[in-house]
Amino acid sequence: MSPSPTRVLVLNSGSSSVKYQLLDMRDSSRLAVGLVERIGEQTSRLRHTCLDSGDIREALGPIADHEAALKAVAEELTRDGLGLDSPELAAIGHRVVHGGMFFTEPTVIDDAVLAEIERLIPVAPLHNPANLTGIRTAQALRPDLPQVAVFDTAFHTTMPESAARYAIDPKFADRYRIRRYGFHGTSHAYVSRATARLLGRTPEEVNVIVLHLGNGASASAVRGGRCVDTSMGLTPLEGLVMGTRSGDLDPAVIFHLVRVGGMSMDEIDTLLNKRSGLFGLCGDNDMREIRRRIDEGDEAAQLAFDIYIHRLKKYIGAYCAVLGRVDAVAFTAGVGENAAPVREAAVAGLEGLGLAVDPELNAVRADEPRLISPAGTRVAVAVVPTDEELEIATQTYALVGTGSAPVGNNS
Repeated sequence: MSPSPTRVLVLNSGSSSVKYQLLDMRDSSRLAVGLVERIGEQTSRLRHTCLDSGDIREALGPIADHEAALKAVAEELTRDGLGLDSPELAAIGHRVVHGGMFFTEPTVIDDAVLAEIERLIPVAPLHNPANLTGIRTAQALRPDLPQVAVFDTAFHTTMPESAARYAIDPKFADRYRIRRYGFHGTSHAYVSRATARLLGRTPEEVNVIVLHLGNGASASAVRGGRCVDTSMGLTPLEGLVMGTRSGDLDPAVIFHLVRVGGMSMDEIDTLLNKRSGLFGLCGDNDMREIRRRIDEGDEAAQLAFDIYIHRLKKYIGAYCAVLGRVDAVAFTAGVGENAAPVREAAVAGLEGLGLAVDPELNAVRADEPRLISPAGTRVAVAVVPTDEELEIATQTYALVGTGSAPVGNNS
């Protein structure tokens, strides 16, 4: 009798990119990792690494669409003897950004699940279409293999109604499924648990504020391993200042832009999602470039940074109030893990809340979770590298390995 397959391929299909990892779940080791970026452009790039051999390959040139990208990924894996036709492949796990209020856990994908993900496109227009393309292409490549959707929104479905509901007539909210869903859930789930381990405690024992700061950014308040509040809402536009998104905004700004500015809904959508945030404020959405400009005395970059930090402080303070007791604040994702000035500025002046960073610890660059707060501080401040791919693979393998995978049962 042949052993059960133990490998999981994780696909994260973005609007113009595909990130992938192949993992062996016997020890959660990575066999291959890669990225296809700038899909649809003449300057597309595929970078593939086989961890076993250490072989790194890069291909430059036009990749027309996600279907072509995934076929190219399959070819690279085959070159390493890790092809999609391998009997050791147990499942393919897909990151899906928006699962609405129905998908509260990982789900094996069937036609009903695909239809529900498609129905949610209006509230995740940049992400769900790409997620669907990745799923359908993977299904065509391996129609016999379980395909599992792991939803960004699932971790946040534990929010109480007082946090998840907007203060609008429930008749309209329910009809149009308007509520706060939250995103980056796989990251918030992973980081909140990893922070508890860093403190030598179980997730059920600790209250953590997780700050996922990348080009997209979100905060969450996690009490005893369960999300009780998060900054993103119906869509990923709400909350913190982000790379190109405005975050929190008076809704009347939209009415004003229509009535006074004569702008269309599509123009406003583009403005708030793609031309706002740090990019809208100073023309750059890369924190490294913004910090370089600040060092050179650039006033626009300094103001953009100050607005970014001001919003971040407000959410830290708010979630201290929501949680009552905070054991740790964890910074994660590209900016959170690598931008020491952001971490320092975010907690500066919050000593009354028990928060502080040690400048020397904060300056250290490392790949492992670490504390950056002084010894004896009431609230631990941590840098915890996120691992969304491992989280997706773990959830996918746990579901497929039980023999009772809920195919579409949440839809």
